[in-house]
Amino acid sequence: MNKIKLIVLIGIIAFIGIIIIQVYWLRLAFDYEEKKLSQNIQVSLLEVVNDIDKYYGYQTPLINPVQKASDDYYVVNIHNDFDAGILEFYLTNTFVKKGITIDYEYAIYDCETDAMVYGSYVNMSKVNKQIASTYFPKANNLVYYFALRFPQKNHYIFSTLKLWVILSVIMIIVLIIYGYSIYIILQQKKYAELQKDFINNMTHEFKTPLASILIASNYMAKQPSIVADPKLEKYAHIVIDQSKKLDEHIEKILNLAKSDDAPLTLEKTAVNVVDILTKSIDIIKLKYHEASVKIESTSNDYTVLADEFHFSNIIYNFLDNAIKYCDKSPVVVISVEQLNNGLLLKFTDNGIGIPPKHLKHVFEKFYRVPNKKTSVNGFGLGLYYVQKICLLHHWKISIENNAGTGSVVKLIIKTP
Repeated sequence: MNKIKLIVLIGIIAFIGIIIIQVYWLRLAFDYEEKKLSQNIQVSLLEVVNDIDKYYGYQTPLINPVQKASDDYYVVNIHNDFDAGILEFYLTNTFVKKGITIDYEYAIYDCETDAMVYGSYVNMSKVNKQIASTYFPKANNLVYYFALRFPQKNHYIFSTLKLWVILSVIMIIVLIIYGYSIYIILQQKKYAELQKDFINNMTHEFKTPLASILIASNYMAKQPSIVADPKLEKYAHIVIDQSKKLDEHIEKILNLAKSDDAPLTLEKTAVNVVDILTKSIDIIKLKYHEASVKIESTSNDYTVLADEFHFSNIIYNFLDNAIKYCDKSPVVVISVEQLNNGLLLKFTDNGIGIPPKHLKHVFEKFYRVPNKKTSVNGFGLGLYYVQKICLLHHWKISIENNAGTGSVVKLIIKTP
């Protein structure tokens, strides 16, 4: 667990580092584009000043006529009075020539009123809506000048960095999803460990009183007074049978909980399939006297390489489910067919069947199919255990509903 925490901590530090680096590079790219745009604007404005000077015949060049008052505000000095229409014409033409497609607005200083007279909002991108500024501050020590503001400057720069922004956002989203996935995995691991601890503790706590109940009930069933009374004898055997049934469930839960922590080890030997089927039928008949179970096989010498104990448990689970989930006299037919590379075992019953929407869930842990046989008890572990053993043997198992009534379980096992 400490290793997992260390890995998660390193991962979190790496995620934060990647995000910081990505934001840093994005900031550098923004600053670079902003600087390049500012230089381009200043060069363009200087060219506009020269064009206006030529238009009006002003010969004396001005020193540093372009001043950057703020990130989006520029003040430009001119020799003498000039027309607003001429200014806008040269501004637009120069920006188009320089490839500047950012919207701008301008205002001209009026020396008579000592105020900035708003000129116009020029939509260069033909996309953004006109948003007129309300404030153009005056410049000190200048008489003839105009000012430009670029209200969409940041938006324009980000549009040039669209690919950078998209990649950064995608990377951050991926990191967030990955981090959230790690959190969910850790939470699930925590809940799984709590579930295992609970199952182990509860089942072990059940084993001690259950053992006492079995010893006491077996001793009680042998007493002459109990044997002489048919009703009491029946009740005593009910207690014994139900206690054994509960003991089987507890053992099954313990084995599954143990197998989740460490892989099950199989002791494979050559076993006779028909012999295993016959022994399982004899055991199930002790529990269900009224059940009819028969084997259809063309040979009694079918041999497979399997763990005899777990293989017997698989057969017993199939028979137990087929008989339990039957609302009439149970009839189970086991057919054994030879395949090219193995055997096919089919368990056909006349039970109540499985609703189609539940078929794909029957092998899930703790899953129980809702049905009218409400008297049937269990934990939903039988078929989960069966599938686990089949996977370890590299066998294939499937369940489908019979054409008439009941269901069919198919088990394909490889022969040695």
